[in-house]
Amino acid sequence: MFQRRWARVREGLGRVGRPSRSGRQTLALIGKSTLAAAASWYVAHDLLVAQTPAFGPFSAVLIMQVTLYQSLLQALRYMAAVCAGVIVQAALGFLAGPDLLTFVLVALIALAIGRWRRLGSQGTQVATAAFFAFSTYSASTGNQQRAEQLGQIVLLVAIGCTIGVVVNLLLWPPMRYRSAEAGIHTLAGDLSALLADIHPALREHGFDEDEAQRWRRRAADATSLVSQTRAALRAAVEGRYYNPRRFLPHNRRHKAFDGYREVIDALERVAHQTASLTRTLYQWPRNETGTDRDGFLRDYADLLEALADITDRFSVIDEEHLSDQAEELCEAATTAQDKRARLVERAEDTSLPLGDPSRPYGILLAEATRLTEEAQHSCDSLQHATANSSTAGG
Repeated sequence: MFQRRWARVREGLGRVGRPSRSGRQTLALIGKSTLAAAASWYVAHDLLVAQTPAFGPFSAVLIMQVTLYQSLLQALRYMAAVCAGVIVQAALGFLAGPDLLTFVLVALIALAIGRWRRLGSQGTQVATAAFFAFSTYSASTGNQQRAEQLGQIVLLVAIGCTIGVVVNLLLWPPMRYRSAEAGIHTLAGDLSALLADIHPALREHGFDEDEAQRWRRRAADATSLVSQTRAALRAAVEGRYYNPRRFLPHNRRHKAFDGYREVIDALERVAHQTASLTRTLYQWPRNETGTDRDGFLRDYADLLEALADITDRFSVIDEEHLSDQAEELCEAATTAQDKRARLVERAEDTSLPLGDPSRPYGILLAEATRLTEEAQHSCDSLQHATANSSTAGG
């Protein structure tokens, strides 16, 4: 019991000591945004002597994203939203004049256009641009001055977006593949640590309700990590688009990240099955005793130990060595299959109520089957993905 508690303490300390890139990414984004805003202000205020120069730096900061792909995407969407808002205001303003009824119509049409899903999060900028354009239009005198001011808004937004994208391009946008690897390593490491904590307790028959409840919480935490890991993978994939760093020799090996996708899919299934397993252990009847029960738990512990080995291998996965690691994982999955077969065979030779749905034994056997099948399927899928990648590369 003391060893398991000490293992949990070490695991907690390990989590605290894990390096995080989010702080550095945030600082880099702040620095890029500041530089882009300053350059946009200089162009708009000092060179163009614009009456509303703030549109430039505002646009540069608004479209600044971690990846170059997202910066380009947001810049295009923002430009489309601003142009739509200005066009709506210009059309209605020149036709009806700058009165309240015109403003109501501008707001109505701009808000409707902003609902277009292709604009994404920039949809709200249609109405914002229309309102600013209406204010500028109302403050101007004469149609020529009004047209010049509305055109200047579009020009300043284009300048700000262009400067923002250029700054992100020139200041080495991150590839983010390390974040994808880190996410996979964290998820697999948490699952491996959980299984490694469970199987000694089963072997010693020493777990109680409180400990089973902690296992449930940890399994739920691991399940919640899946979405974060997928987000990190999407960022890694997007980080390659239009990124000049992808041509560097050490970055060329990262292509479609197919192997990573297979790994995340595998870990998601294992996480859900582990959560189901811990729920069954939490509901374990405390009055269960006997030699058959102890033998069942020992065999089950052997299987979980083999599964912990598999997830531990996932925690050090590296796309550059996926082919070799996939073979090792399949060997470990074969070992898990053998231990599951031995578990089932010995359980069937006992007097345990395997067919009673109100007792845990049959449910645990079903969970064992699902976990080993997921492990085997994961390894087969990973081998298939690496084989396809090698064929495409050849």
